[in-house]
Amino acid sequence: MSKKERVAYTDAVLCLQSKPSISPPGLVPGARSRFDDFQAVHINQTLSIHFNARLLPWHRLFTWLYEEALRNECGYKGYQPYWDWPKYADDPIGSPLFDGSAYSLSGDGEAIPHGDLVFATPKTNFSRTLPPAGGGGCVQGGPFANMTVNLGPLNFNGSLPGYVGSGSGFDYNPRCLTRDINSNMSSQYLNYQAISNAIGNSSTYSDFNKTLYYPGLHAVGHFVIGGLMDDSFTSPGDPAFYFHHAQVDRVWTIWQQQDAAKRQYELTGTTTWFNIPPSPNITMADIQDIGYLGESRSAGDVMSTLDGPFCYVYE
Repeated sequence: MSKKERVAYTDAVLCLQSKPSISPPGLVPGARSRFDDFQAVHINQTLSIHFNARLLPWHRLFTWLYEEALRNECGYKGYQPYWDWPKYADDPIGSPLFDGSAYSLSGDGEAIPHGDLVFATPKTNFSRTLPPAGGGGCVQGGPFANMTVNLGPLNFNGSLPGYVGSGSGFDYNPRCLTRDINSNMSSQYLNYQAISNAIGNSSTYSDFNKTLYYPGLHAVGHFVIGGLMDDSFTSPGDPAFYFHHAQVDRVWTIWQQQDAAKRQYELTGTTTWFNIPPSPNITMADIQDIGYLGESRSAGDVMSTLDGPFCYVYE
């Protein structure tokens, strides 16, 4: 993207952050903007859209609706960009996305000494230890340096340990946007070989979906940015979330197109978080509940980027 295109994009995000929320105040009292509306829906759906078959179709619809809001409500003329992970895997802070310039998504968080983050996964015995990087505080420089995050965290294991939760996550809890960008994790897990392995070694949707779990591409992308992006529930409060999920969608699309006759509408697995509690296998009729953001769609409607509500391709 040119510098002019980058500024047009971030201006549209700032516009969305300035428009009043449409979420019912009785349900999401802390929402102050249209940007917050997207975060609120993700909070509400988190345990139904992760570690299960809905991860990819639900987030495809969610990311597209965000792009639609930027275009239809804030006059943005472009498209939702993706974060090409391996291109800057060795130095994400030096990339155009995170260099802290006026043309970026702002930079790393302020350097605050901190130790490992032990992150427990809700409803399971699984935990992971995330090594500290060089940030941890409020983001520095660029268009989102003074941004306020209004929602979350939750009082829940796995919702940004070390922060005081706000109950449901829907209450008003203003604070700065934090990041802790980790180049060591990026260079190890978001390189070209990692993407090639995920696509080339996955013969079924279930296989491919599992390559996104930690230390796979989806989870690690969140942890590389760190800070708010570590939060399973409220991570869409960081504008970088949508770049990351556009890339997740791009890699899924590439995997689908390797054998389109078989994979375009292949969707297997259950619909609860780690299948807790046990749930039926997903079908094409499964509804991707998008709340107040727009029209919820069936899984079958969102399996192709060239069908249903969509009409887009990736470069």
